Amino acid sequence: MTDIPGRAAPAPVTYPPVTRLTVLYDDRCPLCVHLRHWLRKQRQLVPLDLVPAGSQEASHRFPGLDHAGTLEEITVVGDRGQVYRGTSAWIVCLWALAEHRPRAHWLTTPLGRPFARATVLAAAKYRSVTAEPCRTADGRCPLPDPVAGSPG
Repeated sequence: MTDIPGRAAPAPVTYPPVTRLTVLYDDRCPLCVHLRHWLRKQRQLVPLDLVPAGSQEASHRFPGLDHAGTLEEITVVGDRGQVYRGTSAWIVCLWALAEHRPRAHWLTTPLGRPFARATVLAAAKYRSVTAEPCRTADGRCPLPDPVAGSPG
């Protein structure tokens, strides 16, 4: 594209920064609850709200979202309405964490993306084959006590 004399170059497209993410996780899945707890313990550069998928809170926050789909694969919603699913959702979760942001950037490269996809598929397979549903009366997995067993 050539510049036209007397005309300013078009301004680059900029997007507002993401300042908060909501992670919708399956609270009936032991693996998902474990990962929720792990995310909660990490130092976050972008705050993560961890909300059970399919819950009243999730429906209230995101009325237009396919909530049945959020129970099938991890879904992350940005504060500007961005929706990330599956592999992209895991990458954006890592991007929000101080210790894992460089890894998240690598996972978006042509070399890293297949690794990210394989990891997400392996976790999904593990979840479907080996993770037994929680045995509480309501079927939800109990969250670990944040005070007992974890520093800060």
